[in-house]
Amino acid sequence: MAGRTTLLALLAGAAALADASQGDREPVYRDCVLRCDEWNCSGAGLQHFRSHQPIYMSLAGWTCRDDCKYECMWVTVGLYLREGYRVPQFHGKWPFSRFLFFQEPASAVASFLNGLANLVMLSRYRTSVPASSPMYHTCVAFAWKMDYFCASTVILHSIYLCCVRTLGLQRPAVASAFGGLLLLLLAAHISYLSLVHFDYGYNMVANVAMGLVNLVWWLGWCLWNRPQLPHVWKCAVVMVLLQGLAFLELLDFPPIFWVLDAHAIWHISTIPIHFLFFSFLMDDSLYLLKDTPVPLKVD
Repeated sequence: MAGRTTLLALLAGAAALADASQGDREPVYRDCVLRCDEWNCSGAGLQHFRSHQPIYMSLAGWTCRDDCKYECMWVTVGLYLREGYRVPQFHGKWPFSRFLFFQEPASAVASFLNGLANLVMLSRYRTSVPASSPMYHTCVAFAWKMDYFCASTVILHSIYLCCVRTLGLQRPAVASAFGGLLLLLLAAHISYLSLVHFDYGYNMVANVAMGLVNLVWWLGWCLWNRPQLPHVWKCAVVMVLLQGLAFLELLDFPPIFWVLDAHAIWHISTIPIHFLFFSFLMDDSLYLLKDTPVPLKVD
């Protein structure tokens, strides 16, 4: 029993070290959190914290210990800056200035604006393009997935959209089979990250690889069809911009004004792309509606 307890303690310690960053390994940070936890997160201190905590913070799940970590993070950052050292990360993240209950307010606002732009253009697409267009249902499904799912799902569905556009209109069975394969890949990807090991490096490499497949396939189709489809330049520009802006995620620097980091800048930069890509989808769907004598539907 003692051996098992020791093993569990070692595993817990190894997991803590794996998730630790320079900032949260600092003795001053650890001591600060420990003292704050003892003074403010039990007995009368905890009652005082709960009575003064804004309701929106409570509803968002911010605990007394979370608040201790946040305040001690800034104590540690202040010491680093006064000594002339580079700002450290804490628990794998840069220090951000909290707004309401948002830990990364710029990314949160940019994500909301991305979703809003997507919904506005989806509404415009559904108003402008009849449901009888061959690509209508696939494009609508793509738009909904952009709002509700993760980056990997969006990229894989964009690849599927390209497959439908290049092969599926003539061979629907091929597009359906390819879509099934992509679903298996997505399930394996999510299962590995959720059940085996959440590896940021692997996730980034996988998304970059999928993004390159998406870029090459769409660009190849655009170049091949440029003489007869003048609107494909919009698609080509979108694909190049998306891949180029994705490299912002590789940058790693402390947030500007403690709010704006590379991830937030990437989110903000992608907002205008929705308008150009949906403009391409509308032009292409209307072209297919005019060019296809018998309406086809590929979901």
